[in-house]
Amino acid sequence: MEIKIESLEKIREAARQFIDNMGDANVFALYGKMGAGKTTFIKAICEELGVEDTVNSPTFAIVNEYTAGNGDPVYHFDFYRIKKLEEVYDMGYEEYFDSGNICLIEWPELIDELLPDDVVKINITINDDDTRTVSF
Repeated sequence: MEIKIESLEKIREAARQFIDNMGDANVFALYGKMGAGKTTFIKAICEELGVEDTVNSPTFAIVNEYTAGNGDPVYHFDFYRIKKLEEVYDMGYEEYFDSGNICLIEWPELIDELLPDDVVKINITINDDDTRTVSF
């Protein structure tokens, strides 16, 4: 599926469309180059899920936990600063991925071998007209 994000003003619409098509999956790996809008899209998804906390990239913490409007946790990972997989093992990544709660992952390519088999891979592409395409 593809979702086009025509402008920042329409990102919440795109996030709603994404949520409507999540199905039963809970682990989502967002791929895209620096500046593609991974964090911004995750923020919009969280807002549409009813998260009231400030959503920002957990670059140093590796994972942020938010609470969705229904009371369920939403986990937001950023593996950009991971230097070795031991760091991911030490944080207990499996507990998060196996929790059944939504896990949104930035820079998943750095931990590809640890991603569950049922991970949904999402590509965010910057188009020539500066719009974004989200494909999954």
